[in-house]
Amino acid sequence: MSEIKRWHAVYTKPRWEKKVFALLEERGLIAYCPLNKVRRKWSDRYKIIHEPLFKSYVFVHVNKDEMKKVRMIPGVVNYVYWNGKPAVIPEQEISIIRKFLNEYEFVVAEPVCLIPNQRIRIMSGVLMNEEGVVIRSEKNKVQIMLESLGYRLTASLGRNEIQVI
Repeated sequence: MSEIKRWHAVYTKPRWEKKVFALLEERGLIAYCPLNKVRRKWSDRYKIIHEPLFKSYVFVHVNKDEMKKVRMIPGVVNYVYWNGKPAVIPEQEISIIRKFLNEYEFVVAEPVCLIPNQRIRIMSGVLMNEEGVVIRSEKNKVQIMLESLGYRLTASLGRNEIQVI
């Protein structure tokens, strides 16, 4: 058990986020299901309810041994993968989500869409801090054009390696 624990995102069956969260905690695992206050209209009134900020996602703080236990939880479909491995969510991002939800109500979470001709900055690797333009955006890769040194260089990078300018 000396293995380091990391945050991972698990994909759940639709509308099972709260159930999966409760089952994970029942089994002694550390989990986080960010809930957002939402105002919903019923036929005769408005009501404030708590619904998951990220649809079909729950975060778990586990080591490699515990990862197998998580997959066995009813309602868990699988881990969210990035570049062929279960995605690791930095602790600071979990903290930011917690702080943001504590500070604000009625939050909306939207995926960032990268579109052609959008300017970006590379955040890691040998081309770190270089700027470029998105040529094409796929599921886990972004093809960009770099205009350094008077040449057009095309590189395919993961979305986690770039920042929108």
